[in-house]
Amino acid sequence: MARRSLRPHLNQIRTWVRQGRTDAWIAHQLEVTVQQIETFKRENDLAPEAADAGDGAPGADFDDEIDLRAEDDAQIAAELEAEQARAAEEAAAAAAKAAEEAAAKAEAGKEESEDEKPSRRRGRRGRGRKAKTVLEGTFDHGEEGYGLWLDPAVAEDPVYAEHWAGHRPVEVTVEPDRIVIRRAATGDDED
Repeated sequence: MARRSLRPHLNQIRTWVRQGRTDAWIAHQLEVTVQQIETFKRENDLAPEAADAGDGAPGADFDDEIDLRAEDDAQIAAELEAEQARAAEEAAAAAAKAAEEAAAKAEAGKEESEDEKPSRRRGRRGRGRKAKTVLEGTFDHGEEGYGLWLDPAVAEDPVYAEHWAGHRPVEVTVEPDRIVIRRAATGDDED
């Protein structure tokens, strides 16, 4: 999470500290972490006056401070519980809607299948080309030049064996996101 500047809220934070609000309550109000509030208070000398001054200072009534903090914690807990309850209700509603849609689709599919005679499913053997094999390779910047090292499994690939095995002259095109290697046109290829 990016650190948010609390400087624009200095006066509000100062007021809340004087009122005895907890760091957790202040952090919740400003949507930052408790650690950010603690650090900001230290950097700006915003410690509660009761801690700095002796008896008789404003805000030094210990019972009031406890009550405020208890209220703050209760308010935050109530907000979090309400938010969790809303999320649970939304999830339950979404699940119920999905179940209704699935039941409707199943019912529609059931009616169609009763009307039609079930047909035999046909296999897909022998149709189309085999999917391309993806192999790994390494582009080497060696001391003696450049090289392309391919996975040894390339020798088992039938396309490689038919079109690329052995020494073949190639054309290399270097682009920002790829290097393209094509077989160079020779007199033997035209036949």
